[in-house]
This record gives sequence, structure tokens and C-alpha cells, in this order.
Amino acid sequence: MVPLEKPLVWLHGEIKTPPFAVAARLEAGFLLRKLQKGDLLGLPHSRPMPSIAPRCHELRINDTNGTWRIIYRIDEDAIVILEVFQKKTNQTPKKVIETCQRRIKLYDAL
Repeated sequence: MVPLEKPLVWLHGEIKTPPFAVAARLEAGFLLRKLQKGDLLGLPHSRPMPSIAPRCHELRINDTNGTWRIIYRIDEDAIVILEVFQKKTNQTPKKVIETCQRRIKLYDAL
């Protein structure tokens, strides 16, 4: 019996070309599919983001025009996509962290 894949729950953002290059979009899709199948990703593809909340991580997608980040949380029944953004600084912007925290609270309240 094949285990069920976790669905992706998109609270914000999308991955499309443009602005993602085709190769970056395919890489993001490949990595998200691995998460759906229950694989845990580590560096260089993903890193934990405890500053947002427990079980939160950021996918790191290198693109020809920059670097993209996909902030997600691993729930028992889904992969929750909190934010997709182009990273332009070394640190994740405070506004992104606060927005993700707000989305988690709203999502968990449902």
C-alpha cells in the first residue's frame, strides 16, 4: 500500500515562471514533492526557522536572477506554505517573520 502524500496548503505565494526561471520552478516543485512524501530536507536545500514557529523551515531555491525562499511548516496532515519571496539580504526580513507568524495563528484558529 502506498502511503498518502501530504497536500500542500498555500496560505500565500505561488511558484510560476516568471518570476522563477524554469529550472528554479522545477527544483522547487521537486523539493516540495519530497516534503509531501514525508522526506525531511536539510542543508543546503532547507533549514529550520524556529524564529517563526516550531516545525517551520525555509526552502532555499537558487535562481539565475537571485535566491528565492519558501517558508513552510510541516504539519501531521499537510505541508503549509506560509510565504514565497525573493531573498535580497542575509537575514530574513522581520516583516516576513511577523507575517508568517500571523498566518500560522489564523490558520491554526480555523
